[in-house]
Amino acid sequence: MSLASHPAPRILIVKLSSLGDVVHAMAAVQDIRRALPQARIDWVVERSFAPLVARCEGVERVIPCALRQWTKNLFSAQTRFEWAAFKADLQSQAYDAVLDLQGLTKSALVVWLAQTKVGGLRYAMANRTDGSSYEAPTRWVADKAVTLEPHVHAVERARRLCAEALGYSLQGQATFGLHAGPLAAKPPQERKKRALLANPGAAVNPFAPRKSVVALVHGTSRADKEWPLASWIELGKRLNHSGFCVALAHGSAAEKAVSEQIAAELSDAWVWPTMSLDALTDTMAHCAGVIGVDSGLSHIAVALGLAHVQIYNFDTAWRTGVQNARQVSVFAQPTPDVDAVWQAWDALGTPVLCQ
Repeated sequence: MSLASHPAPRILIVKLSSLGDVVHAMAAVQDIRRALPQARIDWVVERSFAPLVARCEGVERVIPCALRQWTKNLFSAQTRFEWAAFKADLQSQAYDAVLDLQGLTKSALVVWLAQTKVGGLRYAMANRTDGSSYEAPTRWVADKAVTLEPHVHAVERARRLCAEALGYSLQGQATFGLHAGPLAAKPPQERKKRALLANPGAAVNPFAPRKSVVALVHGTSRADKEWPLASWIELGKRLNHSGFCVALAHGSAAEKAVSEQIAAELSDAWVWPTMSLDALTDTMAHCAGVIGVDSGLSHIAVALGLAHVQIYNFDTAWRTGVQNARQVSVFAQPTPDVDAVWQAWDALGTPVLCQ
C-alpha cells in the first residue's frame, strides 16, 4: 500500500514499551515524515513513556495507556474507568494505516481496537527476528503481515516494516527527531563546594568557561548487563582528571545509592536528583556525552545525538548498539575493562570545556 498520493494520511504507531524499544521506533517516524510529508502520525505508548514520545518530532498525538498496570488490577473500578477512557481516546480517530511495531499480544489488542478508514489497513510483522520477542496474535490481527530479515538491528526492523507497509524506500542513516524540552535540572551549589574541598587553594573565577558534563548511566533492569562498581569509579576519576564533571543518572532508590557511592570517590561529581523521564532527557541533552550500559537511558543518549560509549557484556551490539562514528559500542566478556572503555571515549574527542 502506498499513501504517497494521499493528501494527509492518518497513521497510528503502536509501540508500547520498553524504553529502549520506544526510542528505536522514533527513527521510523522520521522516515515516514520524509517520505510522506503531509502524514499525521499518532502513537500509542505506555503512560510512563508518553512524555518522551511527545518530544519526538512528527508525532501529533500521543495516546497513553497503562496495560502493565491494568493487567495487575483487572477487576478494579479504577482499571475499568481508565480502560474505557483509553478506548474512547484511541477510537476517536480512524486511520489509513495502523502499524504494530511491537509484535506482541498486548500490541495486537490495541491494533485490533483501533479504527481504520474505508480502505485502511493494519500492519504487523510476519515473523520473529533474532533476539526479539514475538507472539502470534500480532499476525492474526493484521490485514497485511510484513516478512522481515531475521538478523536485523532493532532500529532497522521498525524502519523496514514501515517502509514496506507504506510503500516507500529507506534513505540514509536513522535519525530520531528527539528534542529536548525546558525541564533540565541545574547543577547544585554542593557540586562547587565538593570541587573546592578537593582543591582548597583554588580561586573561583566566575568568568571561566564551565566544565563539560559527562553522564554515567550505570543502571539497568538486568543484573547481567551491569558494569562493576570499581570500574565506574575508576572511569569517573579519569574523567575528572581530564577536566570533566561526572553526572550520575539513576531511576530507582537502589540506583541512586550506587550513584552516591561512585560520587563519594570523585572530586567533581553531580548525582542527579530524582526526575521524571522527560526532565531526565532534557538534562541529559545538555551533557557533552554519555557512557553507559545497554539500557533505555543509553538509547536516549543515542537519539539525542550525544557522544556516547555503550558498554556490552554480551555480543548483542549488532541488534541494539550504536550505528555511527560519534557513538561506539564496546563489548567483552565477562565485561569490558576500564582501559577499553576509556580508549573508546578518548577516540571520540569530546571537548572538555563548553562556553
